[in-house]
Amino acid sequence: MLQDGKLYIGTSRKPDDTNNKPEYLELKFGNRHGLVTGATGTGKTVTLQILAEGFSNAGVPVFCADVKGDLSGIGAMGEAKDFLEKRAQQIGLEPYDFQEFPVIFWDLFGEKGHRVRTTISEMGPLLLSRLMNATDAQEGVINIAFKIADQGGLPLLDLKDLQALLNYMGENASALSNQFGFISKASVGSIQRELLILEQQGAVQFFGEPALKISDIMRTTNDGRGAISVLAADKLMMNPRLYGTFLLWMLSELFEVLPEVGDPEKPKLVFFFDEAHLLFNDAPKVLIERVEQVVRLIRSKGVGVYFVTQNPLDVPETVLAQLGNRVQHALRAYTPREQKAVKTAADTFRPNPDFDCATVITQLGTGEALVSTLEGKGAPSMVERTLVRPPASRLGPISDAERQDIMKVSPVAGLYDEDFDRESAYEILMARAKKAADAAAQQAEADQVGQQPSGGSRWTLPGFGDEEPAAPKQAKPRAGYQRETVAEAAMKSVARTVASSLGRALVRGILGSLRR
Repeated sequence: MLQDGKLYIGTSRKPDDTNNKPEYLELKFGNRHGLVTGATGTGKTVTLQILAEGFSNAGVPVFCADVKGDLSGIGAMGEAKDFLEKRAQQIGLEPYDFQEFPVIFWDLFGEKGHRVRTTISEMGPLLLSRLMNATDAQEGVINIAFKIADQGGLPLLDLKDLQALLNYMGENASALSNQFGFISKASVGSIQRELLILEQQGAVQFFGEPALKISDIMRTTNDGRGAISVLAADKLMMNPRLYGTFLLWMLSELFEVLPEVGDPEKPKLVFFFDEAHLLFNDAPKVLIERVEQVVRLIRSKGVGVYFVTQNPLDVPETVLAQLGNRVQHALRAYTPREQKAVKTAADTFRPNPDFDCATVITQLGTGEALVSTLEGKGAPSMVERTLVRPPASRLGPISDAERQDIMKVSPVAGLYDEDFDRESAYEILMARAKKAADAAAQQAEADQVGQQPSGGSRWTLPGFGDEEPAAPKQAKPRAGYQRETVAEAAMKSVARTVASSLGRALVRGILGSLRR
């Protein structure tokens, strides 16, 4: 059943329900992306698990999100169960061996895996605007904030850095608008409120250092297997926009970091995007266009992207067209939208004369799917009704103790578990403001001292102040607290310092993340 250069998915069935032939995903087409769809409870998670196992055994690193918590069993030895052995016997999988896989657990909150972070600067303005659900005006202000930071040497590492920069922009909106474009104080205030909401939702733990190195999710073991990075996403799913934006940021990082490799014999990395509808829900057109562009181009960097979702309509047609390997589990067809989804799914397959796809999709059992993968010169194979193979690793979650044991011997143990707060925009802006304020205060004091009469002799040359000095003009009183002029001078000094740092702007990629 197992063949070199191929990943065994399951065995297809003939119309009389006897075995037809093994169904494979050829590794050389693994970077041509894929789609796994199906209603709740039809077996999508198990399909994701067996695909991850196959890629790992082939030496391909895998990244996937564990939305429900039951994918963690991939790190433990499988256990004999009647229904698993029955499925193995049905499809002719002999011998059916159990296996544990090299797993690295990750968690944005550091509870069920190693901490995973990025910096505000690395995420970029486009993805941050998506995370904050920013309006067009707010997105414009965010873009200006990144422009100022990139040009002015102000590292934006965490939320307090961005908050400090926004405070500075709000207090100097008029001066900065002349150089960078209109900055609305109302938009700045709205963005600051959104930042507060993000902080309360736990995003503060996502932004900071040490930032995740993409190389750490592309590890292989000494025996040649690819490490499977599992992101604990059960808590993260409470903030769906943060979840979708985080995975999209990872795609962006992979796109910017990895070199062009063309079509390798097997992928450099396979990325499973579970609950993919969260990426596209209410996404602006420009973001969908960028995602389509990344999905299309990242193939040549050896990365395969597999979207996992309930409904094929969750994925825009422009992205759907890029997905060559497909596994379609059962769909329900009770509502008009569900019926449309069934028709859409059926129409995307290369027809099989033995059955009608649209009818069969509603009749598939648990662990059964319609499978079509790329073959030959890259053409899709004829769709086949397939019984998916049982997993070699444990079906279901592992215990907390088992998870901790795996984390203790992880190759990234200790690398990301402690926060590191180096000097960044917050500290730089505060230091510059203090320095400018001190200088302004000293100047104000010197001016006040200079106005007092001196008791000593003075020059008496004609034309050089020999006559009695005229009384100094009294400045017109300003409304408000007079010492505001010191703070004002300080912030203007900071404004000049930042605005004068031209020519040092960082280069950003398709999705706004830093280009390496």
